[in-house]
Amino acid sequence: MAMEAVPVEELTSGASGRIIPVFRNLRRSLLSLRALRLVFIFLQSFFLWFLLLLPGNRHSQSPPRTASPKRRSGFRKAEEEDVSRRRSLAEEVEMVPPTAYGSAPCRWSTSLFFGSRSNSLFSRSWFPPSGEMKGILIIIHGLNEHGGRYAPFAMQLTSCNFGVYAMDWIGHGGSDGLHGYVPSLDHVVADTGIFLEKIKSENPGIPCFLFGHSTGGAVVLKAASSPHINGVIEGIILTSPALRVKPAHPIVGAVAPLFSLFVPKFQFKGANKRGIPVSRDPAALAAKYSDPLVYTGPIRVRTGHEILRISSFLMQNMKSVCVPFFVLHGTADKVTDPLASQDLYNEAASKFKDIKLYEGFLHDLLFEPERKEVGGDIIDWMEKRLQQRTW
Repeated sequence: MAMEAVPVEELTSGASGRIIPVFRNLRRSLLSLRALRLVFIFLQSFFLWFLLLLPGNRHSQSPPRTASPKRRSGFRKAEEEDVSRRRSLAEEVEMVPPTAYGSAPCRWSTSLFFGSRSNSLFSRSWFPPSGEMKGILIIIHGLNEHGGRYAPFAMQLTSCNFGVYAMDWIGHGGSDGLHGYVPSLDHVVADTGIFLEKIKSENPGIPCFLFGHSTGGAVVLKAASSPHINGVIEGIILTSPALRVKPAHPIVGAVAPLFSLFVPKFQFKGANKRGIPVSRDPAALAAKYSDPLVYTGPIRVRTGHEILRISSFLMQNMKSVCVPFFVLHGTADKVTDPLASQDLYNEAASKFKDIKLYEGFLHDLLFEPERKEVGGDIIDWMEKRLQQRTW
């Protein structure tokens, strides 16, 4: 299926679309040779400054300076208070919102589980009122959002006798960690595996699917590359996956690992002055950006670098993808690249794979005006996959 290229905002991962302007400004300022020289002078000065602060430097007459225990304790206390506040807000999210998917109430619950770094991660679950499930969908949300946003989709799924689980990443929603900070997306991949294992043990014999949106789609795709995960799921569903993410200028990509190492939590000030539209539904946009559990601050350096890193890994390993998958993308998405989803479909070795491109749709497919249609397509694909399983 051929399609025309859509202008894509570079180095964005899905949930907010706020990390672009600073990089675009960098690109404009870095095009001249004079600007390039200034950048290299800055980097040289940074390294010299760092070397002077290294412990054991012979020319240093004073011990290395570190943050005082009192200051570190203050940072830790502030983070813990923020986690406690967000967790309380996560518990207050409406789990059964008014929907058009039937009047039968579902059963739901919230809980905590320990992730790969022994951190507490917040999770939700929804079940059909009858308790009988034909399958389970495990939701991995996108960058900066949280699993509670998918409650209306969960209602649609439970009305079709699917169970639903959703976890909040580290630093997101009601989970531990600095809000909006992801020290490693590999940790999120590992947490996804732990979450899946927990769900399988609680629901033996029930077929499971993984769902990931945007950067969550990248996480799910990488998790499914592991044989021990691939072997216990029926397939994966990816909406607007964050593939082929590129920096706005090669120098940005070159310095990102350096700054990620030394100032991982630094925020790009001013990077959130103009958001990218992610839905054609004004009410859905207003709900998203007024949600206190959605991170709306500038992106942190390490988080941005992690997006580049996982995207690069996935692009290099597309041909090795063998898990059954269904990828969905809007052709007007300006946050992630629909052409990259088409490439995934074309190149993946999976024997059972499907793609659907929605003409004119934006990034958050499950929050578009046609969200019920999108949800129905996902349910139809899972049911088709389950039917094939019985052949």
